[in-house]
Amino acid sequence: MKFKAVIFDLDGTLLDTLDDLADSMNAALENHSFGTHAVSDYKILVGKGMRNLVTMALPPDKRSDEIITACYNEMFEEYGKRWDRKTRPYEGIGALLDSLTDKRIQMAILSNKIDDITQPVVRKYLGKWKFEAVFGERNGIPRKPDPSSLFEIARIMGRMSEEIICLGDSGSDMTAAISAGMYPLGVRWGFRDAEELLVHGAEKVIGKPSELLAYF
Repeated sequence: MKFKAVIFDLDGTLLDTLDDLADSMNAALENHSFGTHAVSDYKILVGKGMRNLVTMALPPDKRSDEIITACYNEMFEEYGKRWDRKTRPYEGIGALLDSLTDKRIQMAILSNKIDDITQPVVRKYLGKWKFEAVFGERNGIPRKPDPSSLFEIARIMGRMSEEIICLGDSGSDMTAAISAGMYPLGVRWGFRDAEELLVHGAEKVIGKPSELLAYF
């Protein structure tokens, strides 16, 4: 069947945010004289919410609630100052969104990034395109891989689950899509490798943004 809508992940799918995330977390770690991580290490650390990122970035013997909370607050503050220093849309994303708009394909964004950060990031880098919904992690609503927000977006779009592609770069994106009855489509250009995507149920993994257009 030809699909009618797409729900994008944000970090690692539409935007390359890795450097700004890494720099922000490393700054928080340096504040406590903890060891920092290479930018490439953050490809594994990100994607499951900011508190999980902070927890996993800390030395194992420093993961008390007190230290996690302190570093979480510092990471949040640092990222608030530098989220737009190095972040950029991936090559080909603008052309993809233009083409989907021309085809009148409905689009939405669902991120595990905190919603208060997701909104300004999307406005700055993706504000010229129309998205039916843009959600980050919100209080009281479980993040991906829970499918709750995917169902909410489907209702907003007025679409059945089977009409929607979920495009993402992580296993949690694929798991969420399957749980929601949507089509799980992975991307190779993001933070995780194709093996993780396939293990978590991706039907296919595409190598560049323009390949998505074949599904509509």
